[in-house]
Amino acid sequence: MDKFQLYAFADEAGSKMDTQIRALLRNGLNGLEIRGIDGENVSVITCDKAKEVRKKLDDNGLVTWSIGSPIGKIRLDEDFEAHQDLLRHTLDVANILGAKNMRIFSFYMPKDSDPSVHRQLVMDRMGKLLEIAEKSGVALCHENEKGIYGDTSIRCRDLLDTLPKLKGIFDPANFVQSGEDTIQAWERLKDRIYYLHIKDSLEDSCVVPAGLGAGNIPYIVKEYLARGDKAMTLEPHLVEFDGLKDLEESGDVSIVGKHFSYSSADAAFDAACAALKKILAEV
Repeated sequence: MDKFQLYAFADEAGSKMDTQIRALLRNGLNGLEIRGIDGENVSVITCDKAKEVRKKLDDNGLVTWSIGSPIGKIRLDEDFEAHQDLLRHTLDVANILGAKNMRIFSFYMPKDSDPSVHRQLVMDRMGKLLEIAEKSGVALCHENEKGIYGDTSIRCRDLLDTLPKLKGIFDPANFVQSGEDTIQAWERLKDRIYYLHIKDSLEDSCVVPAGLGAGNIPYIVKEYLARGDKAMTLEPHLVEFDGLKDLEESGDVSIVGKHFSYSSADAAFDAACAALKKILAEV
């Protein structure tokens, strides 16, 4: 396991931080990409709360690799000034937690509109987010969420080429759900990918354990590790969990539990970890 740095969205094991810590420890993970904390999104917790969480993690030898923020996951016609303030606060939280990375998105576009029409506004707003974060010591990392500007590999490439300070996250399941071949997407983006989200999906958009879907995760992980990279964040999405409905636009929630069922969120989290470890044992 020393060859890998494995993190997880541990709020999928349970909303309570103590539950998340237990899940991380029993699965031998290094820490977390922190998203939900005791029923609140990481972007809205107080700095005092962040200090409490940091102490718990430190006491258990765990680290916060990245902030699983909702920054950029708003419509282009929503209040961008308020969103900038949310970023500033979330950067403060990140620094308290010791996180050097923050997952962000590139804005929901109006339904059925031509993405090229919104390109300049997206780039301007992403540039402003990067400007705000520039002196924080926290890197902004773009995830290819479905339904946002950067939901295809071509538009992800556009973002990363236009905004050199932006880092890339590769989420195979999201590319599958956006109708992309993940190997082609990997080839297009791999030189700008900073770390991986381990989430797999079948072509019917149902999320499944890593390696059992159409995401070509074993191939991508092997390629990623071969170049000397180590960091991966597990995002199971195998059962419904607190906050799942808030992660996607207009209640368009990922399909979970269609092909696999688990007795609890803890059991689903452990199964997701086991699937990833199986892949790592074979690469």
